[in-house]
Amino acid sequence: MQTSDICKDHCRPSGSEALPQGIVTKKSNYKMRPLWGSSLKNDNPPPSMSLLAIAVGIKQKAIVNQIVEKFPLSDFVVMLFHYDGVVDEWRDLSWSNSAIHVSAVNQTKWWFAKRFLHPDIVAEYNYIFLWDEDLGVENFNPRRYLSIVKDEGLEVSQPALDPSKSTVHHQITARIRNSIVHRKILKFRGNTKCYGNSTSPPCTGWVEMMAPVFSKAAWQCTWYMIQNDLIHAWGLDRKLGYCARGDWTKNVGVVDAEYIVHLGLSTLGVFNGSEALLSKSKEVDKRPEVRTQSSVEMNIFHERWEAAIKEDRCWVDPYQLISNQTRH
Repeated sequence: MQTSDICKDHCRPSGSEALPQGIVTKKSNYKMRPLWGSSLKNDNPPPSMSLLAIAVGIKQKAIVNQIVEKFPLSDFVVMLFHYDGVVDEWRDLSWSNSAIHVSAVNQTKWWFAKRFLHPDIVAEYNYIFLWDEDLGVENFNPRRYLSIVKDEGLEVSQPALDPSKSTVHHQITARIRNSIVHRKILKFRGNTKCYGNSTSPPCTGWVEMMAPVFSKAAWQCTWYMIQNDLIHAWGLDRKLGYCARGDWTKNVGVVDAEYIVHLGLSTLGVFNGSEALLSKSKEVDKRPEVRTQSSVEMNIFHERWEAAIKEDRCWVDPYQLISNQTRH
């Protein structure tokens, strides 16, 4: 084979063509490196780790501290997305200097995730916890949770919600007692009814967006589905099953054995600019506008999805096939 032919076979990341192949590093991580005394000669394999990323405001500092303290720093990297611009007031927490802090005012965790959780950057983390800040974790153990997720083969999951203490928007997220995991629900009332042979979200293949957990492979897919110009995620939840590496009725589930409380705090829209320094009497509440924008963006996402299906003549919906097979 001639040299020119060999070179054509090189699969190079875009932009690296001018560099020798061996110098190209295709992935990274959030490990902090020392300014001196670097242990570059350390041949020990890196520990198996996962990532906890939370969108936070200073008003929920106590709740967030309780969440993070549940996640052993030996197993997890912690990343905080500060949507109110306040960072220094977190420095007194014991784990703060070990966490990655990213600040951008009035942005959602999905805006942050699209820009700071690229699959190449998080490729070394086995699972991505992309959580809200208003979660009670008294009955949650992340190590046991991941053990269950691995045993059950879940690619996309969430801990169940304690129905007696939580704001529950969708029945499938409510905890079922004496259960380890559930993947579907039966629901015979309301606009959306769920039967034993139902194959569509939110009857099955569905988790809510306040506490999703993604496998590495599932996140690689989900990241591409997050839209650059939409900062809310309503509508995305119904499509997560496409990233579950197989049958979403099997690979997406709610973990009952390790459950949380969803406090249902509506926080986005209260802050704008340096308002965290203002008194409550001067705060401007834009939460109704935020909810309206969420609904608008949900419709935009669905319209884009339908348009993309029509444009991509090679794409076949695997879950439409599953649905048809179930009917027959």
